[in-house]
Amino acid sequence: MLEKLPDALGHALRQQRAGLDQIAYRRLDLRGGLGAIVVTSLAFVDHGPLPALCTADGPGHSPPLQWTGVPAAAASVVLLVEDADAPTPHPLVHAIVVGLPSGDGALREGALDADEAQAEGYRTGRHSLLGSGWLPPDPPPGHGVHRYAFQVFALEAPEPGWSDTPGRDEVLGVLERQAIASGCLIGTYERPDGSVRDEASEASEAVAASMATPASPA
Repeated sequence: MLEKLPDALGHALRQQRAGLDQIAYRRLDLRGGLGAIVVTSLAFVDHGPLPALCTADGPGHSPPLQWTGVPAAAASVVLLVEDADAPTPHPLVHAIVVGLPSGDGALREGALDADEAQAEGYRTGRHSLLGSGWLPPDPPPGHGVHRYAFQVFALEAPEPGWSDTPGRDEVLGVLERQAIASGCLIGTYERPDGSVRDEASEASEAVAASMATPASPA
C-alpha cells in the first residue's frame, strides 16, 4: 500500500519515529522478573531482516515463531507485534494474539493470516489499520530500516475478560496489571530509497551507454 509513496516523503519523515522505548517490552520492564522468555523464529534471526514473503512486498504471511521459558506460574500468553520505527507518536501494531496457552509454544508460518487465524481459533486483537490478524510490514520508501518487535508476555491471572478484538491500549492495561515475564525478538525491514543511485549502478549504466554508442569514423 505504501510502496507507491514518493521517496521524498520517506526522507521528510526519516527522523520521525515512535522509538524502541515506546514498545511494550521496554515500557513494562519485566526482564528482571520470574525469568526471561526466549523468542525465536526459523525465518529470521534477532535484529536480522524479515523475509519479503512476510511483508507487503510479498504474499504477506506471518512469520513462524517459537517461545520458551514461560514461567510455570503463568496462566496464559499474549503476543504483541509493534513497529518501533513507524512515523507516528506510538508504535504501529501489526498483530495481537491473546489467550495463548501457558507454557512454551509456537506459531507456524501464516498462522496469523486473517483466514488462517480464524480457522485455527486464535483470539486475535485489532492492529493499527483496525483489522485483525497479521498486518504485513509496509514501511514508506526512503524512510530507512524499521524494527518490528515480536513480544511475548506471560500473564499470571486467569483470562481477564478480553473484548472481542482488543486493541493496544486494552492489552497494555492488562499487561501492566498481570504480566510476570516477557521476551522480545526484533525483525527488520526496509524499502530501498529509489532516489539514491549507487556508484556501481551508475558505472554499469555508463559502460552500457558507451557500448551502445556507435564509434566515430576515423
